[in-house]
Amino acid sequence: MLSLHVLVEPKHHPLQHPWVRAARTLPPELKRSINEWSFVYRRHIPSTFGPTPDAELRSFEDELAMLRELDATTAALDFSRPLYDHGGTQDSSVLDDDEVQQLIVRRARMAGASPELASLTFEDPRRLVTQFADLLGSYWEAAFAEEWQRLEPLLADTLTDIGRRVAADGLYLFLRDVSPRLRVDSDTEEFGIDLPHDHRVAVTEERPLLLIPSVYVWPHVQVNCDEPWPLSVVYAAPFVAEASRPHLPSAELVSVLRALSDHTRLRVLKLIADQPRSTQELAPLVGISEAGLSKHLRQLSEAGLVNSRREGYYVLYSLNAERIEPLSDSLRRFLSE
Repeated sequence: MLSLHVLVEPKHHPLQHPWVRAARTLPPELKRSINEWSFVYRRHIPSTFGPTPDAELRSFEDELAMLRELDATTAALDFSRPLYDHGGTQDSSVLDDDEVQQLIVRRARMAGASPELASLTFEDPRRLVTQFADLLGSYWEAAFAEEWQRLEPLLADTLTDIGRRVAADGLYLFLRDVSPRLRVDSDTEEFGIDLPHDHRVAVTEERPLLLIPSVYVWPHVQVNCDEPWPLSVVYAAPFVAEASRPHLPSAELVSVLRALSDHTRLRVLKLIADQPRSTQELAPLVGISEAGLSKHLRQLSEAGLVNSRREGYYVLYSLNAERIEPLSDSLRRFLSE
């Protein structure tokens, strides 16, 4: 479901653009259906699709079968929630109001989705579930089953690592790193997120908290606290979040690249690569004053790109070839980290 959100909101998910590009090969009819159903996953993923805490992880086929059995009331309320925030009510009669129905249809149209499909949330929720399950089945067969073979072992390793971390450091230290959107207070043993329907929910043995890593939720975090679904936090798997924080190049590499990023300094390096030259010789060749040239030579020297030696009255500058030769390797190593 989150991968479908990425497909219809790619600008929000630059780390997942390889998946967006891969989806271009999907059959045209399937791509059209994904857009028509986008009201389901463009803004808010219905809680129906979250895992439960009291069962082993099920196969996609089993999950799809359970979706097809979803009761009409739950389907109507959960699938309409992305278009009409009913506050988590369990009373589907709120969808009988003409103004609410018009709002649902209008917002679906504004989102580029199908108003006809959105209207099924209040006209025929059972038909809605059946048709949406058909879409998920087609999407799985055309693309995501293969993608899941790659992702499942990565997420399994993540679950193991996160379990160890929470056991060692505690829940609240872990939650602080999950997302800056989470407000975490370890002293009061509370955490939350700013949402329109602000309320407090207690974590209990009967209603535990699920921590769900995802490849496709970054840069967001999703929190569910509405009945009858379990409490959950869907967060970016650490190996995905790490990709959003590329390593910075060393100060040494930055210094060299900055020194090379000027046309005048490159001309100076070319001239002294031919032979050692003095300031008095270089200035007219480059076409600047000796004072101006001295500033460029100082930056090249600080970057270690030139050597200097005195010969009587003159100071001769020469190229430090040893500094230049490993530069490409240093840059290549940084780019491959």
